[in-house]
Amino acid sequence: MRQLFLIQGIDCGSDMKRELFEERKNTIYQFICDALYVPMKLKEMAVVLNVPKTEREDLKEVLEALVAEGRVELSAKGKYSKATASFLSGVFLAHPRGFGFVEVEGEEDIFIPEDKTGGAFHMDTVQVSLQKGSTPGRRKEGMVTNILARGMQRVVCTYEKSKTFGFAIPDNPRFGKDIFIPAERSKGAISGHKVVVELTDFGGRNRKPEGKVVEILGHINDPGTDILSIVRAYDFPVEFSEKIMNQVSRIAGQVSEADMAGRLDLRDWQTVTIDGEDAKDLDDAITLTMEGEHYKLGVHIADVTNYVQEHSALDVEALARGTSVYLVDRVIPMLPHALSNGICSLNAGENRLALSCIMTVDAKGNVIDHVIAETVIRVDRRMSYTSVKKILEEQDENEIREYKELVPLFERMRELAAILRKKRMKRGSIDFDFPETKIILDEQGAPLEIKPYERNVATKIIEDFMLLANETVAQEYFWQELPFVYRTHDNPDTEKIRKLGTFINNFGYSIHIGSDEVHPKELQKLLEKIEGTPEEALISRLTLRSMKQAKYSTICTGHFGLATPYYCHFTSPIRRYPDLQIHRIIKDNLRGRMKESKIAHYEKILPEVAKHSGEMERRADEAERETEKQKKVEYMQRHIGEVFSGVISGVTEWGFYVELSNTVEGLVHVTSLTEDYFHYSENTYELIGESTGKRYKLGQRVKVAVAATDKMLRTIDFRVVCDSSLEADKK
Repeated sequence: MRQLFLIQGIDCGSDMKRELFEERKNTIYQFICDALYVPMKLKEMAVVLNVPKTEREDLKEVLEALVAEGRVELSAKGKYSKATASFLSGVFLAHPRGFGFVEVEGEEDIFIPEDKTGGAFHMDTVQVSLQKGSTPGRRKEGMVTNILARGMQRVVCTYEKSKTFGFAIPDNPRFGKDIFIPAERSKGAISGHKVVVELTDFGGRNRKPEGKVVEILGHINDPGTDILSIVRAYDFPVEFSEKIMNQVSRIAGQVSEADMAGRLDLRDWQTVTIDGEDAKDLDDAITLTMEGEHYKLGVHIADVTNYVQEHSALDVEALARGTSVYLVDRVIPMLPHALSNGICSLNAGENRLALSCIMTVDAKGNVIDHVIAETVIRVDRRMSYTSVKKILEEQDENEIREYKELVPLFERMRELAAILRKKRMKRGSIDFDFPETKIILDEQGAPLEIKPYERNVATKIIEDFMLLANETVAQEYFWQELPFVYRTHDNPDTEKIRKLGTFINNFGYSIHIGSDEVHPKELQKLLEKIEGTPEEALISRLTLRSMKQAKYSTICTGHFGLATPYYCHFTSPIRRYPDLQIHRIIKDNLRGRMKESKIAHYEKILPEVAKHSGEMERRADEAERETEKQKKVEYMQRHIGEVFSGVISGVTEWGFYVELSNTVEGLVHVTSLTEDYFHYSENTYELIGESTGKRYKLGQRVKVAVAATDKMLRTIDFRVVCDSSLEADKK
């Protein structure tokens, strides 16, 4: 037994170390399972097994791994024994009201009541035992039995100073407890300071957690402190290291003849970029000509991999970041601006390296031929969505005169995009047209205006072309059977779709569910039927909520929402790492480097690339939503008491959410409605008055006044304003 733990200092490969570790785990597990074994502590076990003190950390690591796997359990007295209960491990997601959920990979989330959290904090990795005799059809319930690893070591807080000590109130309400800060560890913070606190003690049942201030971000009222707090809370890396910036500075600012050698030269093709007015990293350009009755569409993407070599400091950092993060007042880029806005940006009039997908498309929208190639391009004009919209929709004479040589190109684009969209709709692609939020800030970061950011003819053209290129590239590499990163979207859960079907029957709609699954075309037909109806927003939201989240995967399982068997992210290597990874695979293949060793290399690294990229994407999305909520609260704070018209966008047992036309959403608390007692109907998504029969249901229009805002919790409270034309429905 002792020999098992004497590998420290041995120079062996990672595979050998993993094998030794697994051997240790199996041996220790067999020892614990022995009929003569009695539960014992780590020290006792080390003595029995003759493990020297210098090797006890290795024994502890093995035992922790067995506990994490649920094969061994650790008692409150610190004794190890064979697990007798049904144990799972996962990440604890706390709720501000005290209870929580444990997120277990491949399993439904497990509900943890407030009295069974076992002292776990938000994002801790925990071991949980399932409660026996759970009601069929109800969510599984469990109890946290062990905290395997702490998830939040640093917390962004608002500091409150006392005479001899201080308290830090976490911005994240899920953290649950204030943090005690000894005066000597406050770093001179004063009341109202936003601070980053490093936890030194997680406390106990009757003892608060303790920490120290490691950074003062600024006062809560200082411009920019609110967003900086969110940046720190999500632990986004803001600056690039000196090593990386030195690497970027050595990259040439111009494309040389040597760079262009061996590439397909497309510089004489009429080429444009179409982006938002304020975009600086232009990573996609379009060409479109006619060959007889066929369209020849070129989607040209900046060849970022030419400058970001695998395993370089720049590449390692890009992978760690995973994605660019777009907050309301700043962008945290995946790559340094000197690169993404410089040599990798397809600026007009400049020679640029690209990876191009050139597709021949027939009159029905079918890709009948395609070429994927390394190219060199030169963009003729940098266009904005607004300008193209003015030309195609508004027939603006000034814009048409300014870009007269490009007008035929834009008209061809509109024509082809309509064909492609019609084809997608015919196969069942689901198009949710929810407006995004556009928040306009002043120089101090205060919100001046909040409004929907609507799609127009130009944004849809680019969207249609990018979708086609992504599908074409994914299909090509699927049939080549090479390692790849796909963008997949699984079929929705049948039970959720059945609930949706039951609900829409109340409005006279139905969806066909065959063989326990629904075809995306059924949902698309539903969205077409409800277009322009009062219940459109309501049913659209419920349909979206019934679907699963798209993810990155090395296995091509298709994309339900787009109704396509093949899809990937190819078109944005400046801001998404999976696109960058795909470009690297494509170039290795084009250059004949995809040998067995290279295939094995990609098969080894791609699962982790896909998993990590998905995690970083979700983190970025959540932070973007939080910064939007922050500015919406700040904006509505100036409109306390004012009346707005909105739509009920969500109904819960504690009230209902109302979304205004400017995309701001707030909560009407059930206690603010009337003296009547309301109960929540899960089947009809409505609150029903016990004595009055008054109903508030999803999709209903109501008038509300802004009652209160909370910048700390980023919440907005509304109260219903009585209005005869918009009064709640009565049965």
